[in-house]
Amino acid sequence: MTTTSATARRLPALTPDQAQGRARDLLADIVERHGSAGEMVSTMANSPAVIEGYLSLSRAMKRVKIPRALSEKLSLAVQEWIGCGTCREAHESAGRAAGLNDSDIALARQGTSTDPREAALIALALKVLAEPSGLGDADVAEVRAHGWSDRIIAEVVGVVSLNLLTGAFNLLAGIQPDAGEEAGGEAGPDSPGEVRVLSGQ
Repeated sequence: MTTTSATARRLPALTPDQAQGRARDLLADIVERHGSAGEMVSTMANSPAVIEGYLSLSRAMKRVKIPRALSEKLSLAVQEWIGCGTCREAHESAGRAAGLNDSDIALARQGTSTDPREAALIALALKVLAEPSGLGDADVAEVRAHGWSDRIIAEVVGVVSLNLLTGAFNLLAGIQPDAGEEAGGEAGPDSPGEVRVLSGQ
C-alpha cells in the first residue's frame, strides 16, 4: 500500500486494545486471522457501527454474480468520480490481478469499456452514484437490452454503495496516497487496507 502522509490523517487508526465494544472484537478477530486489518479498517474501528456495517456489506458483496474483472471496472469508474486515490490504487491492483490491462483500466477510469455490454453497466453504476434521482425505466431497459439480468442490475447498487462507503471514509479520514506518488499500490481481494479486507465485490 502507498503510505499516507502523517499530516493528512484526520482520524486515528486503532489497535484492538484501543477500540471499544463491538469494534474491539471485530478488529481483534481480523488481526488474528489476517495478521493486520489494514489502515482503513483499523480507522473504521473508531465507530463500532461503521466497522461492523462495512464488514457485513463487504462479506455480502462476495456473493454477487457480476464477473470479478467487470466489478473492478465498475469500482474504478466510481472511485475516479469520488476521487479517492487510495481506493483507486487498490482497484487498479485488484483489476490487474483479475486480468485487466492498462487500456482496460484507463477506459474504466473514464467510465466506459470497449465492450458495449460492460459500458452500459458502468454507465448505470455512475448514474446510481451521481444522479440516483434521475434513474428510471429507460436506464433499466438499457442494461436489460444488453442481456444483463435483474440480479446483476440490483447488484450494481451494492457495488456502488460499498465503493462510496470506502471512498468517502478514506477521504474523510485523510487516508490518501502521498502527493506525487504514482498509482499502483498493493491491494487485492483480501488486502485493501485500504479498501476491502473481506470484500470480493
